[in-house]
Amino acid sequence: MTTPSRVLAIGAHPDDVDFLCGGTLALYAEGGAKITIAVATRGDIGAPSGTRDEIAHIRRGEAQASADVIGADLIWMGEDDEFLFSDRASRLAMIDVIRHARPDVMFILDEDDYNPDHRAAGTLARDSRVPATVPLIQTRNPALDRAPTTFVMDTYGSHRFEPEGYVDISPVMTVKERMLMQHASQVHWMGSVFGTDVLDPVRAQAGFRGAQAGTHDAEGFRLLRDYPHTGGWELLPRGRRRQVHG
Repeated sequence: MTTPSRVLAIGAHPDDVDFLCGGTLALYAEGGAKITIAVATRGDIGAPSGTRDEIAHIRRGEAQASADVIGADLIWMGEDDEFLFSDRASRLAMIDVIRHARPDVMFILDEDDYNPDHRAAGTLARDSRVPATVPLIQTRNPALDRAPTTFVMDTYGSHRFEPEGYVDISPVMTVKERMLMQHASQVHWMGSVFGTDVLDPVRAQAGFRGAQAGTHDAEGFRLLRDYPHTGGWELLPRGRRRQVHG
């Protein structure tokens, strides 16, 4: 298999996936793959005012609007923002998410990222990859036939992350930006609280990784080498990938 037909990206918060692999997802979508974006938490403290339920409602709508830009399905897991933990209930929920999406390729957060929700989401996804194939672990959706090939996304600000390969997202950088701009509450919050355009760090990181990859804009990844091995770099969008080592 060299052309994935189903791709799942798992973030902790409603805009994580857009920031870290939105361009890659856009390329998969252009190639006809079915894209699913799963968001572990409600993002319900991600605003300077309003109740947590009000914020969660807004952010879910924004996440859906962003997914719609590339025709992706959205799975909203509904955990509380900043209180995501790896426990039995959350692992079963993550297993069921993976089974629902039935991905050939999966993108997960780095387990050494700066935010505890990011680290927990990365651990949950990694730890659920193989259990999703075990029939005796029962969830609403049936077990997978094989574990998905999994790539670890870059960290915010590229801190403590050394990519093994890149995807050239230059042709779809405007699509990635359009996805991020659907998160209007975060655009406003970044401007009012931090005095910066929400796209500034996005463009800076894409440009930095692009310089490393020898192109204008890029996203960096590592290949998860956990057993069983089910695929490699050939599963990234064809014609847009560059493996550097590993």
